[in-house]
Amino acid sequence: MAQFSYQRVFTSQLLADVRGMARRLSADLSSNVASTPIAAAQDRGFREVYVKATLAGQHGVHEWKVGGDANTAQVRERFSYQITDPSFFSEDVARLFSFNAARPDREQALFAQDQVRLADLTLSAGLRWDHYRLVVDESAFSPRLAAAWSWPRADLVIRGSYDRVFQTPAFENLLLASSPLTDALGGEVARLPVAPSRGDFFDAGVSKALSSTVRIDASYFVRSVDNFADDDLLLNTGVSFPIAFRSADVKGAELEIAVPRWKRFSGFAGYAYMHGTGELPVTGGLFVGDEVSDTETNGTFAISQDQRHTIRGRLSVDVASDAWVAFDTAYGSGLPFEFEGDRDEALDQYGPRIVDRVNFETGRVRPSWSIDVSAGMRLMKWGSGGLHAQADVRNVTNRFDVINFAGLFSGTAVAPPRAFAVRVRADF
Repeated sequence: MAQFSYQRVFTSQLLADVRGMARRLSADLSSNVASTPIAAAQDRGFREVYVKATLAGQHGVHEWKVGGDANTAQVRERFSYQITDPSFFSEDVARLFSFNAARPDREQALFAQDQVRLADLTLSAGLRWDHYRLVVDESAFSPRLAAAWSWPRADLVIRGSYDRVFQTPAFENLLLASSPLTDALGGEVARLPVAPSRGDFFDAGVSKALSSTVRIDASYFVRSVDNFADDDLLLNTGVSFPIAFRSADVKGAELEIAVPRWKRFSGFAGYAYMHGTGELPVTGGLFVGDEVSDTETNGTFAISQDQRHTIRGRLSVDVASDAWVAFDTAYGSGLPFEFEGDRDEALDQYGPRIVDRVNFETGRVRPSWSIDVSAGMRLMKWGSGGLHAQADVRNVTNRFDVINFAGLFSGTAVAPPRAFAVRVRADF
């Protein structure tokens, strides 16, 4: 990867900035001789050149910026498979398949934004235009608005914002999933173009000092997305590609109480609630065999962001002028999962230790909880620097928690067991 940047100061209130990057990435997949029920091979990658240029200035109460960026890439994909155990597949599925293609990816954007400060009120407004062309050719205007009002005497800030979002789909195996050559997979095949996601994001919040040592922050957000992006697997190969659902809605709230410093103590306690729901049918992706009927299915489902309750906290104590100790804790109420089978089938595949941490009645991983302890001290001091040491114990109780179960990318992830670490740092 290569990068470059250039800045030009025209006056104390006018600055130009140009940045660029060129990179080349590749990824491959191979199967061993014992792979079953399917052996897959893949070699994909892209070459990319990205350039962004901006001009920023200040005039009176206005702080403005205009600019644009351009991304050009060449995407290539090679993929093949051979079925080694036909009993896992319907008779219509092709026993051999091979694919090789390349296509340019072109993305451009222009934007303008302005921030206005009027006494205790700050206003921000912007407009962005995006153009995307890979498998589909689409463009969109995205306005952005934000406002914040402060009341210094009460140490209070109230804020709100709106963003229109244009998000292009992931291009991993997008050429494969969009190609008519997939008709050779056999049986019934449905291809739906994966269009960019378009969303409306709303956010409102308040920050208030309750005293000279305690501050509270609260926020509420709503996000609505059309063509909600997700991923799926091709047959049983481990090769993923992007798909999209009709829409998704995410709502949540966050609350944090912080004590930056009170005598020898500092810390925070935070709570977050998030509820995410996706809506069928699917609107983009590749579907083979029995999956084709899913393209006509309606209904709702919990998305991966749907962890209802999250609690985090930290307490730090200065036990001496050059030493401290800290305690951290985190709790998660559990993420949703989808498993095509019952508990007995899961036991055969994953074992009782993992399956006992999964609730098949609610379709969620059971809650997780961890406690960490850290301690540090300064061993030596010189000038403005010194030699510092820190020891950490993660997951003090050695609790066994499952974070994700049978996920597409994350698979079945478990929390790390109890772990110890010692670090030494020198500052000069």
